[in-house]
Amino acid sequence: MPKVRIKSSDKAIKDYYKNLKDLRQAQNIQHEGGTRRAFGTLLSDLAKKQKWTLVEELSIKSSHSNRWIRVDGALRDQLRLARAYWEAKDSSDDLEAEIEKKKERGYPLKNIIFEDTETAVLYQDDHEAFRAKIQNPHQFAHLLTIFFNYDQELFDSFEQAIDAYREEIPHIASMLKTKIDEAHQDNLKFIQQFDDFMRLCQTSLNPNISQQAVDEMLIQHLMTERIIRHVFNVERFTRDNVVAAKIEKVIDALTSQHFNRQEFLGALAPFYKAVESVADRQADFQAKQDFINTVYERFFQSYSVRVADTHGIVYTPQPIVDFMCAAVEEALKTEFDKKLGDEGVILIDPATGTGNFVVNLLRRAFARNLSSFDDFYKRRLFANEVMLMPYYIASLNIEHEYYQLIGKRESFPGLCFVDTLDLTEGRQLPSAMISEENSERIDEQRKAKINVIIGNPPYNVGQLNENDNNKNRQYDVIDQRIRETYAKDSQATLNAKIYDAYVKFFRWATDRLEGRDGIVCYITNNSFIDTASFDGMRKHLRQDFNLIYHLNLGGNIRRETNRGEAGNVFDIRVGVGITVAIRKQALQEHKLYYFSLLENDDTVDGFSKWVKLKMLNSLANDPRMFEVFLDTELKPNKKHDWFISSTEAEFETYLPIGSPAAKSAKLSETPKVIFKTYSLGVSTNRDYYVYDYEYDPLVKRMRQFVQDYNVQVALYQQRDPKPNIDDFVDIQKIKWSSTLKANLKRENYAVYDSANIRFVLYRPFTKMFLYYA
Repeated sequence: MPKVRIKSSDKAIKDYYKNLKDLRQAQNIQHEGGTRRAFGTLLSDLAKKQKWTLVEELSIKSSHSNRWIRVDGALRDQLRLARAYWEAKDSSDDLEAEIEKKKERGYPLKNIIFEDTETAVLYQDDHEAFRAKIQNPHQFAHLLTIFFNYDQELFDSFEQAIDAYREEIPHIASMLKTKIDEAHQDNLKFIQQFDDFMRLCQTSLNPNISQQAVDEMLIQHLMTERIIRHVFNVERFTRDNVVAAKIEKVIDALTSQHFNRQEFLGALAPFYKAVESVADRQADFQAKQDFINTVYERFFQSYSVRVADTHGIVYTPQPIVDFMCAAVEEALKTEFDKKLGDEGVILIDPATGTGNFVVNLLRRAFARNLSSFDDFYKRRLFANEVMLMPYYIASLNIEHEYYQLIGKRESFPGLCFVDTLDLTEGRQLPSAMISEENSERIDEQRKAKINVIIGNPPYNVGQLNENDNNKNRQYDVIDQRIRETYAKDSQATLNAKIYDAYVKFFRWATDRLEGRDGIVCYITNNSFIDTASFDGMRKHLRQDFNLIYHLNLGGNIRRETNRGEAGNVFDIRVGVGITVAIRKQALQEHKLYYFSLLENDDTVDGFSKWVKLKMLNSLANDPRMFEVFLDTELKPNKKHDWFISSTEAEFETYLPIGSPAAKSAKLSETPKVIFKTYSLGVSTNRDYYVYDYEYDPLVKRMRQFVQDYNVQVALYQQRDPKPNIDDFVDIQKIKWSSTLKANLKRENYAVYDSANIRFVLYRPFTKMFLYYA
């Protein structure tokens, strides 16, 4: 029995007939470009019942060649897997002849409808499966039923495996961690191999990397290498990849005593088989790339939410990659009269993830500059990745793309397993960063005169609060450069956010150009364009680059109404944007252009994710893509605000409520303000615990809080040697802050005192009890 049963009386089918009639009779639209809208709406309405999404005009690789083709529509499920395709033709065309043309060009025939508003032909598994007269509702509904039920059992089992995987991963990972902990105690062979690898990680990735972090790398490798080998069909991967080979030595030592790798991971066998079955059904390598990216996201979201958050592990949709690579091409052409692949064009993706930007750049360079392509691949294209699993995938993605283009396999010498920001730290790097080959690659990259930087750097601002125990790493050199530029020239009192990871990558990119003309193209958190604490950053971006184009993609759930939640292109909560910054010292002026996809469409639909991606698709294929920015040149004011209110001049004449200058001035010199006192007010870092409308519940809660804290002090006193505070604290019972951790470290006990409770104005017109100590 089919899981999905579409009836001839279905509202979506009735609406389709009505829409088609209106287009033809009322608006006299007969051509494919007009009538296909009705069929697209039909598929979109039916897909919603399956929680699928119709993606129109999707570019995919031909199954017969290395050429790109564009299908009119692809239906994707919640895991972004393409479940079906659709191709529309004019009713005046010979449908049979058109189908043959599409077959010859390598269109996917796994599950696709060809239609011309009169006849619908369904192909499945490379053969015609059913044919229907569209105006016969019973035939048409039957065809759609077969279409939507294709391989339903296979995908159902896959989705069930994914759900089970989410539950099973933490359990399997925990058991693996126990095995590794035991090996740290009594497996001498493992201890030696692990210590060697740990030292390599300290020199390559982070001098302060913890044993726990390296243990996690081993767990990632153990749990995912089978998937990688199968999806990419590379059985020798763990021997050929310079990093995987090193890790395998540690794994071999780990499993040398009472630990069978295959048996231990047996609980994940159903998941592996389901993933492998669905991977085998993907139409082309591009689809496999999208698929493995999805698995990669799900892995980290299940295995380690903190790792996923700290490193901003979010897959970059292909339309964004296309647009950004096209923007770099256009900037090279219009500003420097250069093409991708030309001598002197040296690129890097500093946070490459799974390598999608590099793959896209290779395709473009191959199409436009074949003579120097090999040299471009081997000497003038670089990428860095600090996370193990995406590094593996990037290596395979990039090398497979080279094979597809050239017809021979060759390792990509520009890929380094290294923390990009670590390369600024000024210390001499050792000769063995994970491996000699990796070290040589890093050395070549450091010597390269990089002039194009593109990518999607981590976007987050670190832990949301001290209780997350999820701090981003500090970098002495980059942080100092931010202090002496962005922070120094900021008027903001609080500027912790300018040490966000993506801001560090902007600072790194500007410095990495080393005074050369060049291009920086990033998609990042969007808050720097209008948040007060980023005024210093905005000032320096304008000084450091002659031309800045910023494309606002929106998606800030805290600011946008209507459908802002659904409109984020990454399905995250912070707004994002694409910045193309060009340094061209021959230009005397510094100009800033801005374009917003939110403002480009007055309808609510203009806020949806898919509308934005479709617009990016169109812009990426427009040779005059930068012209859309030219109508909105921004003229920042003296405070380095990019967006200036029409009432700003009037506002400046008003008397301030308060100011830092008035607070610090002597009484006789106090500027005219209403209040001289100027502060944050009471900052508790734990309002939920220390405020209450009722007195007795607050007393009870604070007595418990003090008791729980003092237990932590007593336990900490007993530990020798003293552990790292962040690793020690219990975040389940106590809301920690940096101050409270400092008191714990000093072994200061707390004492409950009812005298600390007072009645306060929590916010205007809201009085509450506060425990203030």
